[in-house]
Formats: sequence, C-alpha cells, structure tokens
Amino acid sequence: MVLGSVLNPVNSSMIAVALVPVGAAFGAPPAETAWLVTGLYLATAVGQPVIGRLVDTHGPRRLYLAGTALVGAAGLLGTLAPSLWLLIVARVLLGLGTSAAYPAAMHLTRSEAERTGRSSPTGVLTVLAVANQTVAVVGPTLGGLLIGAGGWRTVFAVNVPLSLACLALGAARLPATVPAVRAGTAEAAVQCDRAARADPADRVAGRDRLDHAGIALFAVLLLSLMLFLMKPAPALWYLPVLALLAAVGFAVRETRTRTPFIDLGALARNRPLIATYLRQLLGYTAIYAFLYGYTQWLEEGRGLSAATAGLVLLPLSLTALTVSGLTGRSPVVRGKLLTGAGCQIAACAGLLLVRADSPAVLLIVVGVVAGIPQGLIGLATQTALYHQADPAAIASAAGLLRTFMYLGAMAASAASAASFPHGATTGGLHHLALFMLGGAALLFLLTLPDRSLGRLVGRGSTER
Repeated sequence: MVLGSVLNPVNSSMIAVALVPVGAAFGAPPAETAWLVTGLYLATAVGQPVIGRLVDTHGPRRLYLAGTALVGAAGLLGTLAPSLWLLIVARVLLGLGTSAAYPAAMHLTRSEAERTGRSSPTGVLTVLAVANQTVAVVGPTLGGLLIGAGGWRTVFAVNVPLSLACLALGAARLPATVPAVRAGTAEAAVQCDRAARADPADRVAGRDRLDHAGIALFAVLLLSLMLFLMKPAPALWYLPVLALLAAVGFAVRETRTRTPFIDLGALARNRPLIATYLRQLLGYTAIYAFLYGYTQWLEEGRGLSAATAGLVLLPLSLTALTVSGLTGRSPVVRGKLLTGAGCQIAACAGLLLVRADSPAVLLIVVGVVAGIPQGLIGLATQTALYHQADPAAIASAAGLLRTFMYLGAMAASAASAASFPHGATTGGLHHLALFMLGGAALLFLLTLPDRSLGRLVGRGSTER
C-alpha cells in the first residue's frame, strides 16, 4: 500500500529537475516542457475519483495491480520516447496509473477496520501520509541523482523496477477479496430506494454499471477549469464557460441516473464531508502558493542560487515531517486544522515582513512556521474523510480528496503567476501573501465553529 501510494508524489516531484535537460534534448521551450507537469496533474485529478469508483466496485487488488502495471508500461515508454509529445503521453499514463494505489489503500484500510473492529487505524493513515510527504520532499534530490547517474531518461526508467516491486508485493499480499464495508443508514436507504426503482436490466447489472456520461462530464469540468487556472487570460474565456456548462450537465446527469458516478444527493446530505473537501482545497492552495511563490522569490527577489534556496527551505520540509511523525497517531482533527490554519496565518504575516535584505534567520523562521501546517492539514483531512465518507464509497471519496488537493495546486500556480507578472519581486510576494492570508483565514473560520470534528476521534479518545 505504501509503495504504491508514493508512486504519484515521486513522479510529481522528480520531474522538476528534469525539465531543463528534457527541453535541451528535444529543443523545446519551457512552455512545451511544462506539459510534462501539467499532463500528470490533469490525468491524476481526473483519474483519482474515477479509479476510486472502480475500486469501490471491483475491489482494491484488481485496480492496484492494473494501475501499477500501467506505471511500468508508462515508464518504459518514457525511457524510449523519441519525441517530447510521446514523453507527455507517458506522463499522462503515469498520472492514470498512479491514481489507483491511494484509493485502493484507503478502501483496504477501511475494510480491514471492519474486519478487525478497529474504529480508527491512525497508525496506518499516518504511515500513508508521512510516506507521501517524505517522498515528495526527497523527489527532486532523487531525480537529480538519477539524472547525474544516467541522464534524464532514468527519471522515467525508475518506474519500471518500482512497478515490478508493486506487482510482486500486490500479488503476494493483497487479498483476492475483502469484507464488504457497511454503508451508513441514510446511504443504505438511498441505495435500497434506488434499487427498488431500477428496471430489471439495472438490477442485473447492479453495482458493475458505470456512469460513463457522468465520468466524461466530470473530466470536461476538471480539465477546462484546471487549464484556465494554470494560465488565466481573457483570450481563454471559453474555458470557464465550458466548465460551467459541464458542471450543470454533470449535476443534471448525476441527480437523474440510477447509478451515478458521484451521488450528489448523498454528498449534499453529507455536509461534514463537503466541508472537508473545502478545507483540503483551502489548505493546499496556501501550502502550494507558499512553495511556489516563496521558492521563486528566494531565487529571483533575494538573489539566492537554487542550491542555497533549497537549503533555506530544508527546515520547512524537516518541520513538516517531524510534525507529521509526532502528531500522526493522535486522532484529533479539529485541533490539527485550527493549529495548521493559525500557523498559515502566522507564516503569511512573516512573508509580509521579509525584504530583499532581510536576515537569513527570518527567512528560515518563516519557512519553519509554514512547515507546521504542511504536517498537520493533510493528516487531518485524511482522518476526517476516513470517518465522514460512506464506507461503501471510501475509495472514490479518497480519490476526490486528492482531486481537491490538485485543484489547490492549480489555484496556487495561477495566484503565483498573477502576483509575479514581471518576475518574483518583493512586492509581488507581499501580494501573494495577502492571497494566502485570505485562504488561511477562511480555513480557520470554516473549522472553528465545527464541533462535529471533535466527535471523529476513536473510541476512548477525547479532543479538547
């Protein structure tokens, strides 16, 4: 489960150091090599909830093995690709293949909790979260070492042995069948009512029917929205219009079909889960905006080299990992979110104080404070979703949580581009800090009055 789930963050982060040599190899400008990043993000944002739905329908083993096999095939294609655009195809396939393991892990964790009677497997959830954070942090370093040893194609080739390891472990360890997870009372009533109204063909097909039209509309909605967020411009006005039309069509489709891809009715009744998705979006928008904007300012506004900027940011990464390790087994959700949002507000205030001549200690302290929410928010939203989502749809719910994280990354990228139209100036950094401050404040205000989060803790635990 851990090895499979880290395939996505390692491929997301390793490519950062490969963009320049890939561009040099194919004579491609940055605008074209950027699709190596964009392609994986878009494929993953759409693929996570779609494949999560398939995991809920067919079980984790089959989708885990198919996804990791696709990762190996994509790695081989990237290793041998003779052109940039075939390399982009390989990255899209990597995004789809790496979308299977995390929903499969969440589904299997939930089913094992049902089998063993453990209501809150915080240890497993912590390992998943910390492993993903750790790999994301070391990804660029790993990519640099691979490129130094064998060129940029090794960034793709490394997926082949990783895929084989996942296939071997998955075939040996993942159960062929898992206990059926129990849906909540309200959702069970909805499913019974839907089954009663279904025609004979629907009853025969049952849970194996897929809402292909709903999936297609959902994909159009995400793709058009994310393409606009990546490079917002008046000339691309048709993208948000297309996203709005797709959203309306998706809502109409999902409320009328008997086998929806995402049951919007059940989701509307599960307001705590909707709030968790919004918190994920707000939290990761600020997290990614800090990483993108602050890193760029350190190099351009402060004049540091890439290596020195990395050293300045190292305490941020270490703080995030330390906080995750220390608090991961605690089932507290509301306290983590409030602390994370509060530290985001403090980090934004710190960004408003920095100047091109600020002492290095201030730059490091701001990074350390920003590392605390990185170690708390992801853990808290993952734990909240585990308890709030319908157990019978835990994989698709987990996939959708990852989608909201990538939407936050795209929003952060757009905010960074808007704040730095002519380079990463100190004034632009302050504008970005105000944007982040608004999101952090909304996260805090969305969490503060929500006392239901205090009831998510496991049996025998309390949250103050």
